[in-house]
Amino acid sequence: MDKTMHAELPGMAVFADAAALAPSLTPFAVMGAEMEPDWFNDIYLLAPVGYFVLAPDTSILQMNVVGADLLGIARANPERLPLRQFIAPRFHEDFDRFLRRAINTTQPEQCDLQMLRHRNQQGFPVSLRASADSTGQTIRVVLELAEGKMAALERSEERFRRIVHNAEEGIWEIDAAARTSFVNPKMAQMLGYTIEEMLEQPLVAFMDEEGRTILERNIARRQQGMAERHEFKFLRKDGSDLWATLATNPIFDADGSYRGALALVSDITDTRASAELIWQQANFDALTALPNRHMFNDRLNQEMKKARRENVQLALLFIDLDDFKDINDLLGHEQGDAVLVEAARRIGLCVRSSDTVARLGGDEFTVILSGLDQISSVDRIAQSMLTLLNRPLALGAAQPSISASVGIALFPSDAGTAEELVRSADQAMYASKQGGRNRYSYFTPDLQLAAQARQQVTLDLRSALSLEQFELHYQPIINLQNGKVERAEALLRWRHPQRGLLAPSEFLPFAESGGLMLEIGDWVFRQAAQQARRWHEQLGAGFQVSINQSATQLRGDAALYVSWLNYATQLGLPVRSIVLEITEGVLLDGAARASERLRDLREMGLQVALDNFGTGYSSLSHLKHFGIDLLKLDHSFIQHLAHDSGDLAMCEALIVMAHKLGLRVVAEGVETAAQSGLLAMAGCDYAQGFVFAGALPPDEFTALAQRGISLLN
Repeated sequence: MDKTMHAELPGMAVFADAAALAPSLTPFAVMGAEMEPDWFNDIYLLAPVGYFVLAPDTSILQMNVVGADLLGIARANPERLPLRQFIAPRFHEDFDRFLRRAINTTQPEQCDLQMLRHRNQQGFPVSLRASADSTGQTIRVVLELAEGKMAALERSEERFRRIVHNAEEGIWEIDAAARTSFVNPKMAQMLGYTIEEMLEQPLVAFMDEEGRTILERNIARRQQGMAERHEFKFLRKDGSDLWATLATNPIFDADGSYRGALALVSDITDTRASAELIWQQANFDALTALPNRHMFNDRLNQEMKKARRENVQLALLFIDLDDFKDINDLLGHEQGDAVLVEAARRIGLCVRSSDTVARLGGDEFTVILSGLDQISSVDRIAQSMLTLLNRPLALGAAQPSISASVGIALFPSDAGTAEELVRSADQAMYASKQGGRNRYSYFTPDLQLAAQARQQVTLDLRSALSLEQFELHYQPIINLQNGKVERAEALLRWRHPQRGLLAPSEFLPFAESGGLMLEIGDWVFRQAAQQARRWHEQLGAGFQVSINQSATQLRGDAALYVSWLNYATQLGLPVRSIVLEITEGVLLDGAARASERLRDLREMGLQVALDNFGTGYSSLSHLKHFGIDLLKLDHSFIQHLAHDSGDLAMCEALIVMAHKLGLRVVAEGVETAAQSGLLAMAGCDYAQGFVFAGALPPDEFTALAQRGISLLN
């Protein structure tokens, strides 16, 4: 058959004539390869002969489209009808003998008899070929119409010719030399060729080097009669990739000789691209393109196994950029991202290509240094990182410089598992932070002991609430115009059973890291609200109590503040009696979220004081955009007030500015009568500090407030 005929008659080209078709498409030759009992290749769905897979009792397990059509039943055969039911009764004995022979021999058996359709019982002569698999669990039967029924067969072939031409999947036939003998229009379209351009071309002409290797490796399997399913990458005519799944079935002639193969081809290019994108997103950081935490953990485990197997050492560097948050706040998040990208590049320049640099998130990076013979090389690498990171960054007009704190842990000397190694390197990094930053530190047993001590403090904190070990002391806030105690700042204390009375700096960091800030903050509010209610009766209805709020509390659920509002209402306490003190750092930690939360608090009636004013960035813009009621000048403006006219001028300017914005001003850290007098002359509204009193228990505070404080000026 010439190429033109081949292209116009795909059904005939694929299936050949009826006489040669049955042996080429049946799995008889394949049976010798001991295929799986439930094997049924989708290629047989396209055959213009009936094809059946039977159970030993002749129940039809599977059949193709022509088989179902000839019998007049649904191809799924939900009733599990036996094929014997469709044999004309006078041929039952012939059929039974035929099947017994097929089961007991490895050669295909043939039988001519008459069959009946399911509904109208109309008979038609057929020729059956059968063979059992090697296990005897299933029987394969091919049904051909006998002579005189070729017109029906031709109609069937015409129908399948249309199916092949209009199929949504590619159909590709190759000969024994792996040259293309047939493709349907869909297959040619998938590769961007015409059918004529593909015919007679070797299969490898459409593959890259990797695909050719896979093809050559599997030629022997196909020639042995094994059906296969593989993913291949083909090359389209325009050079782009086509990823496809091939379900391939070998074709044999009547003598059992290999004639070639027929494949159903499905385009999976988009699916594979999506899968690769998902894999990329799951394993790599989108900003820096470095491995993310997931891939880092996988590589660390693999490198530790390798180090253990080869008896070498491995070093893990935990790197945290110093004061990166300040760069974000000063230059914006876009420039902050640029800093992270550049930091990742510089860290990568300091290590070998075999080492792993990863970004865990934020400004935290890790480096896995594998296969180390000498630990001294780690010092050189760590120092080169610090030096390179210290160089100024070119970010437009700004040229900031950054530094880093590096922690180093070694395997196997410092840890036995990946989790322990990461924890050890992290603790060493914190030692670098505490040691002054811009340095590296090794993990030591002392650091481990310190970490265990911190864990114990966290455990003690968890029980401190239930054991009523917390106390609130109050520092008076004085009205500088009349000398009255009109406000108080609530300050938390922990009366530890062994260590005595502890200040917040000794335990709040552990409460923060242990996730206890919300519980402790709720206790502080309720205690302060109860005390404020008592002072309303003792000191006057306008008395206010301030409580400090952390970033964790401000980011928490708004329901917490609603419950506070309800609690104040139950006490009969005006909501304005409570002032929430926040630092500028809290505002910088997610400005949009902070702005939204502060707006909610003001709508509830709570007042907000900005503590330590003047020590952060963009202070004036915060006064404009955030709902601040009270400004607390940082003690750094106050400590040299009596000796430095510049500090006095600064205080006066800030006080005037605050008053123009409708804010009242509290001066913190007032320690001398001279400072108090100068602040009063400058128009400052309130002051607090040791010149008046430190933090006092509630009873002592009440006595002091009732007694009054002489105005020091």
